[in-house]
Amino acid sequence: MGKILIANRGEIALRIHRACRELGIKTVAVHSTADADAMHVRLADEAICIGPPSATDSYLNVPNIISAAEIAQADAIHPGYGFLSENARFAEIVEEHNIVWIGPTADHIRRMGDKIEAKRTAAALGLPLVPGSDGPVEGAAEGIAIADKIGYPVLVKAASGGGGRGMKVVPDAESMGPLMAQARAEAKAAFGDDTVYIEKYLSEPRHIEFQIFGDGQGGAIHLGERDCSLQRRHQKVLEEAPSPAISPEQRKRMGEVVRQAVAKLGYRGAGTFEFLYENGEFYFIEMNTRLQVEHPVTEAITGIDLVREQIRVASGLPLSVTQDQIRFEGHAIECRINAEDPATFAPSPGRVTDYHAPGGLHVRVDSALYDGYRIPPYYDSLISKLIVYGATREDAIARLHRALEEYVIHGPKTTIPLHQALIEAPDFIAGDYSIKWLERWLAARAAEPE
Repeated sequence: MGKILIANRGEIALRIHRACRELGIKTVAVHSTADADAMHVRLADEAICIGPPSATDSYLNVPNIISAAEIAQADAIHPGYGFLSENARFAEIVEEHNIVWIGPTADHIRRMGDKIEAKRTAAALGLPLVPGSDGPVEGAAEGIAIADKIGYPVLVKAASGGGGRGMKVVPDAESMGPLMAQARAEAKAAFGDDTVYIEKYLSEPRHIEFQIFGDGQGGAIHLGERDCSLQRRHQKVLEEAPSPAISPEQRKRMGEVVRQAVAKLGYRGAGTFEFLYENGEFYFIEMNTRLQVEHPVTEAITGIDLVREQIRVASGLPLSVTQDQIRFEGHAIECRINAEDPATFAPSPGRVTDYHAPGGLHVRVDSALYDGYRIPPYYDSLISKLIVYGATREDAIARLHRALEEYVIHGPKTTIPLHQALIEAPDFIAGDYSIKWLERWLAARAAEPE
């Protein structure tokens, strides 16, 4: 594999470029007109404009991306995360043009992308499920019958998409009809599909995900878990590995369950099994058939480069490690830094007037920012990921304190002050939080007198 087209932008495009260069592989950057001065565009061996600022007309424009790959004579396409990374039809089109797709098969993307089908597949693979409907729920009467069986409150969820859209908590039978209608309407508007299903609503779960890898040749490994429970509006804010709530015995037991599931599935590439965890029990919720934003914390505690592994597997090679060769050492934390007001979370695009990234032992910054760069208003507000590693969780938190103090991004507002306050919260320091904790903490901060 001599040349890879990177079908993405921002920090993840730069991350993929760096892995390629270390492997001696040339890169092709595709970009919108708004990203003409982006760092990955500057560093790539070749750059091709694929459209105007709108993602629909550029980063989601399949004909333009394929044309760029053919013009550049790229051997493969790496989709990163977001955009087209979990689009099964795009994966098929790439391979129909005799270009290597660096990702799972289209069949696995399609099967695990539909949440109802994913649950059926997970059950067949032996993964534990949240109690709920066996498939789509057609109306309020059916929803009430299921809720009476598993107990209120229940969660009505869209079968397609994510990010909290098409999701409603139903506290009682009287609310089922109107809330299900709202969930359907949101799902239809957001994803073009009003199919919904029902799950038991867990009161204070953690969000635990296991990083998995398969080579499509029978080889399968897990790379431990990440705790992604600190979320705002169902969007992750800070992740850490390993989870402060999971024991080594639980990790070994559940890790083997997911490893066997990957092997049975015949899965190829990187993926993540996501679970809700409460009272010592894991409940499968979904699978992501791509690289995750928070993959660096797994790399930190295992020493394994996940992007290199993706390229290796897509080239037809077996996994570079076996399960018994993997060691989990130390602790890593990632802060997602967004170009947003840290109090109101309003987007804050604009020109970076001063930039200084933190450094030192075990400090990693995944960002495409530079002094003078203009953050465009058209895309996700994530502008940087700050990752720290320590021998213990306490060491990692201390290093994160120092790194956040060093980090300078002037011009746009950022969420650096939010992270500085968050990691001083006693509950965070104790590792005592659920997926609902951050919303409560933010509400309490907002209510404090100035």
